[in-house]
Amino acid sequence: MAAGTPRVFVSHLSGVPVFDPNGDQVGRVRDLVAMLRVGGKPPRLLGMVVEVVSRRRIFLPMTRVTGVESGQVITTGVVNMRRFEQRPTERLILGEFLDRRVRLAETDEEVTVLDVSIQQLPARRDWEIDKCFVRKGRGGALRRKGETLTVEWSAVKDFSLEETGQGAESLVATFEKLRPTDVANALHHLTPKRRAEVAAALDDDRLADVLEELPEDDQVEIIGKLKEERAADVLEAMDPDDAADLLSELPEEDKERLLTLMRPDDAADVRRLMSYEERTAGGLMTTEPIILRPDATVADALARVRQSDLSPALAAQVYVCRSPDDTPTGKYLGTVHFQRLLRDPPFTLVSSIVDSDLVPLPPETPLPVVTSYLAAYNLVSVPVVDASGSLVGAVTVDDVLDHLLPDDWRETEFHGEEGIAGGR
Repeated sequence: MAAGTPRVFVSHLSGVPVFDPNGDQVGRVRDLVAMLRVGGKPPRLLGMVVEVVSRRRIFLPMTRVTGVESGQVITTGVVNMRRFEQRPTERLILGEFLDRRVRLAETDEEVTVLDVSIQQLPARRDWEIDKCFVRKGRGGALRRKGETLTVEWSAVKDFSLEETGQGAESLVATFEKLRPTDVANALHHLTPKRRAEVAAALDDDRLADVLEELPEDDQVEIIGKLKEERAADVLEAMDPDDAADLLSELPEEDKERLLTLMRPDDAADVRRLMSYEERTAGGLMTTEPIILRPDATVADALARVRQSDLSPALAAQVYVCRSPDDTPTGKYLGTVHFQRLLRDPPFTLVSSIVDSDLVPLPPETPLPVVTSYLAAYNLVSVPVVDASGSLVGAVTVDDVLDHLLPDDWRETEFHGEEGIAGGR
């Protein structure tokens, strides 16, 4: 771990308030959710169980936690209010880890887990459990006798999954080290029954990433076997253009039911994308490019570009628009490319360095024209602007490739035997 990265013991988080960015209390932390991994690797922290005012317990993903500070947790403000349901691969840290009897790997001595600490990985938004606070000797957490010590997670046994297991839980733990495209390839080669088991065990964000890499038939099969509320959660976690493509393959009644269950803002983005012809700029685009107002600075732009959940294609440029700065925006003013951001001082206003010469594409632009445009100007992303001059989205080169490659391109050898074997 990088020096200076804060470590938090989970017992200190029990009952602490959770606030949105405006300072309004969302609820209180009641537990933390982790996923075990194979080979003694520290468990990955997935999120928190938060009890809201109605006493309903909901799941707050760590990707939506912006701060874990003394006596409080800060969120992005986007919280799903559906009731928390624990999945097979998930473990509750306060409820299942603390007061548990385990053994020290070096001496095989039995100890009791009194607490565990979590730490954020450097330069990433991921969190994992890194240390255990244990008491030697027999007896529960309330017993005062016995030496206490803090050890690395790898120093204790009886927690991690076995490498040789082939249940969904072990498969998910094995997949944890793979890229989404490699997990998708492995999933594609599983039996439908095992594929459904693994999909049910993956967390929403991970399953969303994997679904985006699967063939349409596999996507439809998997989403159709999930509970409807879970399916809506996964669709919300997907890129809007990928969610729209998937929903367009479903029967009309299923499509409408899932859209109704989704958050209104997410559903609105998807509905707008589905209103365009599939093989056009509007049908290909994402509605979530990086958008800045004219008074934003280069420093603001670089901070947005650094966000780890952005694809390289989306992080390659920012789009400058008048308010509102969610699609569809106010008037589109131009594009600032990443290389230009690196050349100008941090205090420079993005409005002073926009590239306004590059003509944006209208939503009805057909795929061959979009492809030629990207190739002619050596771009990885292009803005899509409607007749009123508002930015409605951006088409990235990976979206174009998905529609140009043959349907069976995932069967090609570039995945390699290692990627496939790692998921079986």
